[in-house]
Amino acid sequence: MEQTLSRQEASDAVSDLGWRFLLGTIRTSVPVGSMAQGAEMAARAVAACGDSADRHLCADVRPGRVVLTLQSLDQAAVTTRDIALAHRISGAVREAGSRTEPEIGVEAPRSVQLLEIAIDALDAAAIRPFWKAVLGYADEAGADGPTDALVDPVGQGPAIWFQPMDQPRPDRNRIHFDICVPHDEAPRRIDAALTAGGRLVSATRAPAFWVLADIEGNEACVTTWQGRDG
Repeated sequence: MEQTLSRQEASDAVSDLGWRFLLGTIRTSVPVGSMAQGAEMAARAVAACGDSADRHLCADVRPGRVVLTLQSLDQAAVTTRDIALAHRISGAVREAGSRTEPEIGVEAPRSVQLLEIAIDALDAAAIRPFWKAVLGYADEAGADGPTDALVDPVGQGPAIWFQPMDQPRPDRNRIHFDICVPHDEAPRRIDAALTAGGRLVSATRAPAFWVLADIEGNEACVTTWQGRDG
């Protein structure tokens, strides 16, 4: 039987393999030198997963990297099955002379990450059907309530979630980006944003998220899995 893992359990189980826990998934990158090599690495990952590939693995193949994501789609969560598959994939990648890595550090183009768009809403249930229709989005498994987040059914676009408001806030933007990064990438990403002219609006909910803004007040949050339990 597959067991759903907590954020801490999932993170601890794969960190040493070069995977990182991000928004109910585990994700890694494999450096490659060409599309052909990328396709080969993706094929190795699929073979390592066997019959589980279709319900657990997603591969994004680019000329310089292959990003691999594991999630048990039926639960929209990371399970013990996903951890076992991560071990298999990392082993298959090593046998091919490469490595699984989170691309953390100043020399990487950027770390593995996921993007969400947050919409402030006085009545999320009233606006959610519009965003679902106009984007062609769908409910995530087990999350079809009137205020639940929406996801791209083919996994290309960012998730959309609704942040409740108790009163209108005309003095600030109502849509902002949430950039979910590996927990050990967050400090570097925040420092880079501040060096680039941004400012820290709030760190009261860190390390779950830090609120940043550009010089005109447009906000973005750098988020991690940490600090969200309890």
